[in-house]
Amino acid sequence: MSKLVRSPIEVIAVLSGVGGVMLVLYAWHLPPFQSSVETTDDAYVRGYVTTISPQVSGYITDVPVRDYKLVKQGDVLTKIDDRIYQQKVAQARATLDGQKAALANSRQQEQAARAGIASSEAQIDSANAALKRAQLAWDRVATLVAKGVSTTSDSEQAQATLEQAKAAVNQAKAGLDVSQQNLTTIIVNRASLEAGVSGAEAAVQLADIDLENATITAPRDGRIGEVGVRLGQYVTPGTQLMGLVPKDVWVIANFKETQLDGMKVGQPVTISVDALGHRELKGHIQRFSPAAGSEFAVIRPDNATGNFTKVAQRVGVRVKIDENQQEAQDLAPGMSVVVSVDKDSAPLQDTAAN
Repeated sequence: MSKLVRSPIEVIAVLSGVGGVMLVLYAWHLPPFQSSVETTDDAYVRGYVTTISPQVSGYITDVPVRDYKLVKQGDVLTKIDDRIYQQKVAQARATLDGQKAALANSRQQEQAARAGIASSEAQIDSANAALKRAQLAWDRVATLVAKGVSTTSDSEQAQATLEQAKAAVNQAKAGLDVSQQNLTTIIVNRASLEAGVSGAEAAVQLADIDLENATITAPRDGRIGEVGVRLGQYVTPGTQLMGLVPKDVWVIANFKETQLDGMKVGQPVTISVDALGHRELKGHIQRFSPAAGSEFAVIRPDNATGNFTKVAQRVGVRVKIDENQQEAQDLAPGMSVVVSVDKDSAPLQDTAAN
C-alpha cells in the first residue's frame, strides 16, 4: 500500500489540530479573523436616580403616589404634618410685627427728641434775651445808686434778677445737652432695632421655607421607584422616602484596554438590549473615562508585591443614545446591554465635539 495513504485516525487528528488553531485565532481576533468591530457585554444603562428625602421632621399625613408611577415636576409626593410649622410661621410674623413696632416707636422718639432740642434752643434764646435785659437793668440801677438817686434795695433787686437770668441761661443750656444726649441714644439704639427687624424677617423666611418643605414635590419629570414611606410614619431630615428615575439615560460600556485603540469620540455605536429581545438601538461615543475602573475602587490593587498576573483593565466609555428612537423610552437604569463599535467608522460631525 502507498505511503501517501493515511489512516482515518491520522486524518481526523490533523483536521482537529487545524480546527483548534483556527478556533484560537478566531477567539483572539487574530488574522485571518481580525475585525474592526469591538464588542463588550460589560455594559449597562445608567441614569441619575434621585433619592427623595425630607428637609423637615414630622409625621407623614399623605402619600399620594404609588410604586413605579409617572410624575411631573411639581407633583406632590408626600406630605408631612405642617401644623407645628404653621404656628412657627405665625410666631415669627408676630415677632416681626413687634420688632417693626419698636422701630416705629424709635422713629417717633427721634422726632420728639429733635423737637425737644428745638425747644431747648428756643429756651436758650429766651434766657439770653432775659439775661440781656437784666444786665441792662442792673447797669442802670448801678449808675443811679452811684449818683445817689436809687436806693440800695433797688440795687439788690436788680442784682438778684441778673443772677436769676444767668441761672436760667445755664439751665436752658443743660436742657439742650440732655435733649442732644437723648437723641444720640435713640439713634444708637436704632441700629439694634433695625437689626432686630432684619433678624425677624429672616426668621419669617426660614419658617416659611420649613412650612413649604412639609410638602415634598417631584424635582423633575420621571418615574417613581419603590415607595418606602408609609402613612403615619415619623421621618427626619435625610430619611430615604423613595427614588425618582428621570427619563434621561445613557450607556456605560466597559471595554478592555486592548480594545480602545482606534476608538474616537463621535463614532457610531450599536446597542443590543437584553430586556427588549436584543433589539438594537443606535448611539455614539460621547466621552471616555479618565482612568481605568480599578482606579475608582475603594481598595485599589497593589501589584508591587507577590506574584503578578497581568490582567487587561477595563475603561468606561459613555455612550449617548441617539434621539427619535421609540424603543429608547423603555430603557431603565441598570439594564444589561451589549455594545459594539466599528473602529473604522468615521465620527459623526455634529457629535464629535460633545
